[in-house]
Amino acid sequence: MAHILIVDDEAGIREFLADALEADGHETTTAEDGYAALKLLNERAFDLMITDLRMPGAVDGMDLVRKARSEQPEMEVIVLTAYGTVDTAVEAMKLGAFDYLQKPIASPAELRMIVARALERRRLLALEDRSRRDEATLAPLTYGDPTMAPVVRAIEKVAATNATVLLLGESGTGKELAARTIHLKSPRANGPFVAVNCAAIAEQLMESELFGHEKGAFTGATQSRRGRIELADGGTLFLDEIAELKPALQAKLLRVLQDRRFERVGGTRTIEVDVRWIAATNRDIEEMVRRGEFREDLYHRLAVFPIRLPPLRERRQDILPLAETLLARIVAELGRPPLRLDESARRKILEAPWYGNVRELSNALERAAILTDGDVIRGDQILVSHASPAATLPLSGTIADLEAAAIRRALEEAGGNRRRAAEKLGIGERTLYDKLKRYGIT
Repeated sequence: MAHILIVDDEAGIREFLADALEADGHETTTAEDGYAALKLLNERAFDLMITDLRMPGAVDGMDLVRKARSEQPEMEVIVLTAYGTVDTAVEAMKLGAFDYLQKPIASPAELRMIVARALERRRLLALEDRSRRDEATLAPLTYGDPTMAPVVRAIEKVAATNATVLLLGESGTGKELAARTIHLKSPRANGPFVAVNCAAIAEQLMESELFGHEKGAFTGATQSRRGRIELADGGTLFLDEIAELKPALQAKLLRVLQDRRFERVGGTRTIEVDVRWIAATNRDIEEMVRRGEFREDLYHRLAVFPIRLPPLRERRQDILPLAETLLARIVAELGRPPLRLDESARRKILEAPWYGNVRELSNALERAAILTDGDVIRGDQILVSHASPAATLPLSGTIADLEAAAIRRALEEAGGNRRRAAEKLGIGERTLYDKLKRYGIT
């Protein structure tokens, strides 16, 4: 749903536009002239403005387009023009308007189509803008630990190609950072970077999220929507926790990888895409293939160029510089004066196993930054878990008993937080939910 501002001096046209768009699920606000519209633009943000070009008063449609593009540059604009004034509409488009509609409007369907296109562009540009902001603040992959040298070389080599990459490694080792780095160093750097966490989206929504849907495809589909694959066209699609994808979707994803085409949910039109694929998992995906839990043909499509990211405990030279960088960011987010680590804190950080890797280190530093009253963090303020996910399991029982025990212990260590427990176990949240239900764990 979008919030749309409608500006026209004719009440009948305002009502027609508002009724048609509200029937499509949008929220509308109307203004009878340019002056009233400017007042509304100063009061709140809109996703889209539809304005007539010829209006009485001191502020006509062209003035309104200029001011709107200045005040709310992210808002899309569609102009209404009468027969014989198309040249004026073209001038408005040069000022940044998305498109124009000629009066009289042929039908509500024509209106809805052009509005859907404008809102889709707004959504895609916002996605690209977030991607660019993320890339501008991209952290380094390593601070010089020799263990990371082959990883960095592999990333630099594969980035220049269009090869599909499979990133392997424990939870929190920086797989998304590696994916963004590959995108940034690739010829597709100016295209979108679209990330999908396959474990964080409900199973019944995942197909629509990936492939998009047509209006009426299911209950609640009040308008057509592009999926993540379509939004990544010309750029990179990052599928995090790919091992959590259910078998039915694995088969559909395989077809897109092979043919570079697909249909939206509920649609019949074939859409072609040009996407660079990067997938990641913290699970032993080869073992999953052997057990029949993950399609072998899809695995081979994804593992064209596998890269393993080593855990933090294997790259000791990176730990302290990384901790300093994380602490500076945490302090800025908390709005605190700068903090430093004393010698006991530095020693504890350097010696800790960090089974949760960068994520666990960041959480420990944030907790310490909140606890400390001065400008120094001490070693006793840094909480470290020294038990690996495989530690302290019972030595007898079935595989199911061992798994249930590991889940119970992980939940205890995470204080009942399922997301953190899943991270400790190296599985996705949805997989954890399935196992909790299977073993009757509450």
